[in-house]
Formats: sequence, C-alpha cells, structure tokens
Amino acid sequence: MTKFSTREKIVKAADQLFYENGFDHTSFADVANGVGISRGNFYHHFKSKNDILGAVIEHRKQNTEKMIDGWEMDANSPKDRIKCYINILVKNQTLIKEFGCPVGTLTNEMAKLKHASAKDATAIFSLFKSWLTKQFAESGCQENADKLAMHVLSWSQGTATMYNAFKDDDFLRNELMQIEDWLDKQIKEN
Repeated sequence: MTKFSTREKIVKAADQLFYENGFDHTSFADVANGVGISRGNFYHHFKSKNDILGAVIEHRKQNTEKMIDGWEMDANSPKDRIKCYINILVKNQTLIKEFGCPVGTLTNEMAKLKHASAKDATAIFSLFKSWLTKQFAESGCQENADKLAMHVLSWSQGTATMYNAFKDDDFLRNELMQIEDWLDKQIKEN
C-alpha cells in the first residue's frame, strides 16, 4: 500500500467519523481503527488531529467543487443548476436524517469549539454562496443575486436541521416543493 493511498483512506475515514460523531468526539484511535492501521503508521501521515481536520476540510472542498462542476455540465439553465443544489437534500436524505448536513454540522462544531479551522470550514459554504450568486446573476437577478443566494443557503440549512431533528419525510418534501415554487417566482424563464 502506498503512502498516498493510506493517506487518502485516513482522510476518507476521518471525514466519515467527523461527520457521524463530530470532530471533538473522534480520536486518533477511532480513525486508525476505521482504516485498519496502527497508530504508528497513522502518525507517519498525520502528526495531529488538526492536521487530519485540515485534510478533511480540503477533501470536502474538492468534492464540493467537483459537484458544482457536475451541475454546471448537467443542467442547462441557472434555474436548473440551482435546483441541483436544492436537491442535494434529497440525494443525501438518509444521511441528513441521521447526522444532519455535513457542511452545517462541521461549521457549527468548529464555531462552538472556537477552533482555528472554523473559517476554513465556512469556506465550503462560501463556495456554494458564490456559485449560487453567479447562478442568480446569470438568470437575470443581478441586483439581488447575493441576497437570493443567502436565502437559498439559509432555507436549505434550516430544512436540513429541522429534518434531522424531527425525521419527518413529509416536512422535507413540503419544504423542497416550497423552495422550488419560490425559485420559480424569482426566476421567470421563457
């Protein structure tokens, strides 16, 4: 096994454990056990849990960029691309129901811990915000694009939080319909 593949496995295991258990409640041993390596081998790749966190955040940012690039290629209009963002609530429904939004939970935990990586975790939301702002601007809503992007972000985060809390599938479906109805009123296409 190469160093790169072991490092990648560590990052993926840590990402999953940080999401499911939280950063603060995940130990080096938990991650090492998740990968099936000794702690000594683990320390060869990462010197601290904060080093792992940095790699996990970078991994999430790269995955977010890939997802956004996919939406750019798969959807024909800004409105359809925004709907791709909204529909990640459905795509990740099972995980959100169990653990919450991966971006929101990490950002909240870093803020509560007053962790040095809080700003880096928030950068994932910033990727979404910038991209959504661009989509609204391209759809003809230049004047309010930033506000509309923040509205979609906050609505989807609130929906994810309430869905995680109440585990109500009807609530999720209803909120998604309302978000899409709202979006249709904001962006009128010919």
